[in-house]
Amino acid sequence: MRRSVWFWLATGIILAVIVLPMIWIYLTSFKPPEDIFTLGVRKLFIFRPTLDNYSYLFVWTDFFKEMRNTAIMAVASTALVMVVSLPAAYSFARWNTGGGMLLFVTISTRMFPAVVASIPFFFWFRSMGLLDTHIGLILLLFYFNMSFATFLLFGFFKEIARELEDAAMVDGYGRLEIFRRIIFPLIKPGASITAVFCLIWAWNEFLFSFLFTRTDAKTISVGISLFWAALNIQWGPMAACVGLAIIPTLIAAWFMQRYIVRGLTFGAVKG
Repeated sequence: MRRSVWFWLATGIILAVIVLPMIWIYLTSFKPPEDIFTLGVRKLFIFRPTLDNYSYLFVWTDFFKEMRNTAIMAVASTALVMVVSLPAAYSFARWNTGGGMLLFVTISTRMFPAVVASIPFFFWFRSMGLLDTHIGLILLLFYFNMSFATFLLFGFFKEIARELEDAAMVDGYGRLEIFRRIIFPLIKPGASITAVFCLIWAWNEFLFSFLFTRTDAKTISVGISLFWAALNIQWGPMAACVGLAIIPTLIAAWFMQRYIVRGLTFGAVKG
């Protein structure tokens, strides 16, 4: 009984920490400036709602362009990551390609702060004309997400019994056909989780978007930061922008909930 009470208490605290800021964001997006800066619990929920913040966002900012850029680069980089990481992780898990050294080098790209790599990448991209381009940011997101995806998929592939492939080879299946008909259906929950994580990280990424884009390829995370000016902060439009920008990640997180248990337990087929 006591354990159940502590469990629900901890769950309630965690939900409050996660949900209350989101509630504040959406309420603030419908408030006029005079209500945003009014203190008190009563004013938090009782106010005169307005759509002025959304009107300002849609008319006077590049919101739709930024959302389109973010969607293009997040989806394209995630697709590219999965195309490369799936065969790479399978190779590391089955044949220990590179004797473990190549896997370590791949993972090491996430072992140092991203800002360390931003300086050489900046000069390289400037010389190649890739600054403020979709392809430039897609390549950066691909570079830093690939190591994470490969490492995660490597663990999933290791959980699949090698005997399944041996039995399929005895039946006359080729290596590519084994991967397509046997391995990939088993790895699909883990691959879905990996893709969703990469998509969310790419959608929320700020550092590279801020350093490597200006106008043409500017993402929504950079657009949100522009509401923070030197003399004032546009809380209303910024809250409206944040409220709309996080909807795709909330949908992706909800989608991940359906696969998280299957993705972490499908290795039960081993043995």
